[in-house]
Amino acid sequence: MICEVLERVSLFRLLHRLDVDLSERHRAAGCPVCGGPLHRASYQRKPRGGPADIPQEYGRRLSLCCGREGCRRRQLPPSCLFLGRRVYWTAVILVVTTLRQQRGVGFSANRVRRIFGISRKTLRRWLAFFREEFPKSQQWKERRGLLGATVRDGHLPADLIRVFIEAFRDPQTALCGCLSFLAVKAFAPGSVRGFPFHAEDGGLPSMKRLDTSIS
Repeated sequence: MICEVLERVSLFRLLHRLDVDLSERHRAAGCPVCGGPLHRASYQRKPRGGPADIPQEYGRRLSLCCGREGCRRRQLPPSCLFLGRRVYWTAVILVVTTLRQQRGVGFSANRVRRIFGISRKTLRRWLAFFREEFPKSQQWKERRGLLGATVRDGHLPADLIRVFIEAFRDPQTALCGCLSFLAVKAFAPGSVRGFPFHAEDGGLPSMKRLDTSIS
């Protein structure tokens, strides 16, 4: 069951490594405004919903700041761990919202709340976000064309996660692939079976094929 993946520290370890790689690639490209050097300016967050023994370093939002005088602009690289300023891990938000959308197979609001300790108000807010805001976002519009017709805007994120689970079978690998796709438009899920994973990295997605272009 996909909700059990959220109890694995290994999931967050993989997502953290993806975030580190994205941050370093973003830093190496320089400031997109003035071309100046980018310096690390990460800050600690306290995201909710993960395992109790998750390392504190995974909760750091990897951020960058331009080192050129007169610019000094902060840059936030794409993240697989964080969804904007929301206090829960992105993985938790996607999985919980998906389970609630599957209420027909037993995931009522009360059951989801009992499993994850999330308030009814928070759950409603997440459902409203994926129903009303996310389908209209530029992030989703850039990715929508890479998906088949079986992924419906009115059934996000459940339909999207289903595509990755059907392709990868393993829930943890599927969730990592899904979060990578949302963060950097990594690849077209229509050819998701070709998404590269390195066995020596414990299933870590290769960043060589991720779209890390800076807009």
